[in-house]
Amino acid sequence: MPGDSGEPPYGGAGDDVAAGSVARRPISAEQSVRANRRWWDGAADEYQAEHGEFLRDTGFVWCPEGLDEADARLLGDVRGKRVLEIGCGAGQCARWLVTQGARAVGVDLSYRQLQHSRRIDLDTGLRLPVAAADARALPFADESFDAVCSAYGAIPFVADSAAVMREAARVLRPGGLFVFSVTHPIRWSFPDDPGPHGLTATRPYFDRTPYVEFDEDGEPAYAEHHRTLGDRVAELTAAGLVLTALTEPEWPEGHDRVWGAWSPLRGRLIPGTAIFSARKPAA
Repeated sequence: MPGDSGEPPYGGAGDDVAAGSVARRPISAEQSVRANRRWWDGAADEYQAEHGEFLRDTGFVWCPEGLDEADARLLGDVRGKRVLEIGCGAGQCARWLVTQGARAVGVDLSYRQLQHSRRIDLDTGLRLPVAAADARALPFADESFDAVCSAYGAIPFVADSAAVMREAARVLRPGGLFVFSVTHPIRWSFPDDPGPHGLTATRPYFDRTPYVEFDEDGEPAYAEHHRTLGDRVAELTAAGLVLTALTEPEWPEGHDRVWGAWSPLRGRLIPGTAIFSARKPAA
C-alpha cells in the first residue's frame, strides 16, 4: 500500500537538488532499491501503527478506497492454489488468502516489514511464509504459482517495473493470474494533496521522471516511478501476459478516511487506484 510522500516541485533532470529536498530527477535502478529498502525499513513501524487497523491483520484491501478482495474476488477461488504476494509488507493480504485455503507466500524488500509479518503470525496463529527479495529477481522456480498479486507493493517503487512483470510471468503457471494495484497514473499530473489544491493538474502526465526524496547527505532516500496506462499494458504484453480487466475503484459512500493524498474530496472526482488483471496464456 502507498506511503504518504510529500509534494515535489516540478523540476528537470538537470536541476540541482539540495540535501533534504524532493525533486523530479532520474536515478539508477540500484539507487532506487537502496533508497526504498532503507525508507521502508525506517517507516515500517509508523506505517503499521497508522494503517494496520484499516488493513487488518488478516485482510486483503486492494487500495485506499477500501476495495476488499472478500467482495471483489479479483483472484477468484484460491482454495488449494499456490499464490505469491509481491511487496507483501506485513503480509496482511497473503495471510487473508491463507484463511481462504490458499498456499500463500509473501516477498518484500523491507526486512522490517517482514518482522511485522512475523509479529502478526504470533498474534494470530496464522503463519505466512515470507522471504526478503527484490521483485526484479523472485527467488522461485519457473511456473511455481497459480496466481501472483500485489496491492500497492513493489511496482510503484521499482525503476524497471517491466522486469517485475517478466518475473511474475516467469513464476506463473500457464493459465495463471496476475493482479496488481497501483496509484492511478492520472494522479501523477496532480499535486500530492488531499485537499482542494490537489484538484488542479500541474505537471505532464507523460513525464516519467521519478519522484525522489533526498536525505541530509543529498542521497536518494525514497523514490516512486510513474508509468502511464499505456506503459502498463505494454509491460504486461511484453512479458507475455494478456490483460483481462482494468478496475478503477470508485470512492464509496460513507468512507471518510484520508490516506496521504487519497481523500473523499479527490476520490469522488478523479480515480485514485488502477487494478490490472492479466493472465498467462495456457500452454
